[in-house]
Amino acid sequence: MDNDLVMTQQVIIPSDVRSAMEGVIPAVVATSSSDGVPNITFISRLYKIDEAHVGLSYQFMNKTWRNLTENTACTAFITFADTMAMWKLKLQFVQEVKEGPVFEEMEMQLMALATPHHIDFSLHAALICRIVAVEPVFAGANI
Repeated sequence: MDNDLVMTQQVIIPSDVRSAMEGVIPAVVATSSSDGVPNITFISRLYKIDEAHVGLSYQFMNKTWRNLTENTACTAFITFADTMAMWKLKLQFVQEVKEGPVFEEMEMQLMALATPHHIDFSLHAALICRIVAVEPVFAGANI
């Protein structure tokens, strides 16, 4: 990532949270418009860009995209399928990427998720977000 995207207080993705980002259970992303109208959407997965940034796959989420251009704050909920542990990630949208290594990696991973189901997904852009905070929501069950 560009150095100008990294803020002075950097939040690092905890290792136990990374497993929940694999896409077994879709992530829920919540945004709001500049006048406070909320919107939620499900995305196939959250992509780890580096230790302080994640990518949202911009496929069918026009309302989410509009909201992020008006209000860069958003929240994602991710769930670890093995235990149902859940985390809330507070995010700050920083950049739209339509080409290059990050976009290509996200597009490849999206195709890997969709191909077994014979679904043709088109990635419009990678929406890069800085992680502001990671909070546990549910500790999960010991199975």
